[in-house]
Amino acid sequence: MTMPPPPPDTELLRQLRDGVGAAFQTLYQRHQGPVYRFALLRTGSSDTAADIVQEVFMGLLTGSVHYDPLRGLLQNFLFGVARNLILKHEQPRLRLASLPEHDSDDDGAPELASDDSGPLARLLENETAEQVRRAIAQLAPHYRDALILYELHELSYLDIADICQVDIGTVRSRLSRGRAALAKRLAAHRPTALHAST
Repeated sequence: MTMPPPPPDTELLRQLRDGVGAAFQTLYQRHQGPVYRFALLRTGSSDTAADIVQEVFMGLLTGSVHYDPLRGLLQNFLFGVARNLILKHEQPRLRLASLPEHDSDDDGAPELASDDSGPLARLLENETAEQVRRAIAQLAPHYRDALILYELHELSYLDIADICQVDIGTVRSRLSRGRAALAKRLAAHRPTALHAST
């Protein structure tokens, strides 16, 4: 006897609105892990990530965040809610640093955007998770968003543009620049075994 397929998110949300407690538990089990991983890599703090996850799911439970199934997948919506909460938590630091929302390091150089991850994927495979986490934490927040969502959650440029509320060209630019910055930071963590023997 085969088990019936799990209900889709839209059905679980309908059940949640009708007061079915098990629906919330299923949604939480289904989406808590990816949202937590995003928040952890984005903030660099397990405590902050746990707080973000709690706020996201409390918003879903209480109806203070409103998901529209016509606008995309629930997972992408939850990433967007988590990102907005993270930005709210970071506001005091961002105000002090006076960071603009747009890419401030635009030097006019042409972007070599590519859908394949190429060297970055190899770097991610060859480095320890802790080195990658530290290197990602050193990136500008808008680069972190693009890298985490694309490389680790395998979302499309369109999904990332929707979550980050920017256009696809900005996603491509941030991903390209973020990859380059991450590769540079990871290379700095490696022991320099190739110093010439004199």
